[in-house]
Amino acid sequence: MSTDYTPPTAMIVTSPIHLVFAQFPVVCFTLTLLTDIAYWQTGNLMWQNFSSWLLFAGVVVGVLAVLVGIVEFLVRQNRFAGRTVWPHAVGYVLVLGLAVVNGFVHAGDGWTAVVPWGLVLSGATVVLILAVALLDRSLAYRHAGSELS
Repeated sequence: MSTDYTPPTAMIVTSPIHLVFAQFPVVCFTLTLLTDIAYWQTGNLMWQNFSSWLLFAGVVVGVLAVLVGIVEFLVRQNRFAGRTVWPHAVGYVLVLGLAVVNGFVHAGDGWTAVVPWGLVLSGATVVLILAVALLDRSLAYRHAGSELS
């Protein structure tokens, strides 16, 4: 009696470790946009200070996420076989680069530290985060049958 084997077709979540660290900067950079808008609308200096601290915290943990991602890529290369990880990696580096530039802009004093370039950079960072999030979906999910052959 012969039995034909059909590989499973379910999606298995295999979240890369660096994505655990990457969530904190995403929240920080998104909140930076919201606190920039709050500063723009109210003129209260507290919101500019919040933005600066959020940018700093996001960049520090973002650098940690990139370092963990590099180590993960080097150690678990077979896991990423057949997938293009370069757009994902370049996206994270661009997000961090925009955040660093935004941090330098926010280092200024008062109104000109946020309006208009701080707002523009915060908005561009959030849009780029959304684009990288779409790339993350392709890395987080794999076809279960692809590893059985």
